[in-house]
Amino acid sequence: MKKLVLLAMMASFLTSCTKQKVLVLYYSQTGTTQAVAEELQKQLDADIERIEAATPYDGDFQATIERGREEMESGVMPELKPIQANLADYDVIFIGYPIWFGTYAMPIATLVKENDFVGKTVVPFCTFGSGGLSTSAQALKDALPKADIKKGYGVRQARIEAAPKELNRFLIENGYKQGDIAPLPEYSEQVPVTEEDSLIFDAACSGYQFPLGTPITVGKRETEESMDYKFTAKSIGFDGKESTSTIYITVSDGEGAKPEFTEVVRE
Repeated sequence: MKKLVLLAMMASFLTSCTKQKVLVLYYSQTGTTQAVAEELQKQLDADIERIEAATPYDGDFQATIERGREEMESGVMPELKPIQANLADYDVIFIGYPIWFGTYAMPIATLVKENDFVGKTVVPFCTFGSGGLSTSAQALKDALPKADIKKGYGVRQARIEAAPKELNRFLIENGYKQGDIAPLPEYSEQVPVTEEDSLIFDAACSGYQFPLGTPITVGKRETEESMDYKFTAKSIGFDGKESTSTIYITVSDGEGAKPEFTEVVRE
């Protein structure tokens, strides 16, 4: 009996020793990224800290955009208030931010310049108007060559209510929490769009403030809760050149559900 108790105590000790310590570290301008960060903290039972600029971006939307553009073009990054967490204490650090100009917000540029995250597992998460997860994750890889940058999570600001369920899947699929989920099927092969497909695309994208192009091909998958579409679209950029993008659209099974695009990945 004593031997069994001892073995149980040893197993408990080993489990506690191997459990990774997680920090959710984020910058939020409007509160949208904060909502995702707090959901992550809740689902992971992690520590959490908000990154703050020493001089806040406290103007209106246009003033924030202009300041961010000036900082990006000049290379003069915003000073941050000191981070209270000791980054060395953590094994996994989720870094969150809104997308500005196709990449992470400028306070994150300061963060990665001042901290190399050597040996850390870094998981990006972001909020955006149309996309920017892949480009910002690549920028993190370039800026933090000594860290292990993992697959990230992103959500449109217009779909923030979908974040809790999507995060649950993301965290389980990538091994950050335990649970059971049904695997998602692969998208079908890309084929030319039909008139019906074009109507789905227009219903999802026509209300967005910027044109998202003309759909050319589409792949589909049916899940337990939705029909998903992976469109390839062509568009003309501000430079007059043709570009290709991948646009993901979902239509839930709920009554009266409307098509909505979840992300744009630009080539």
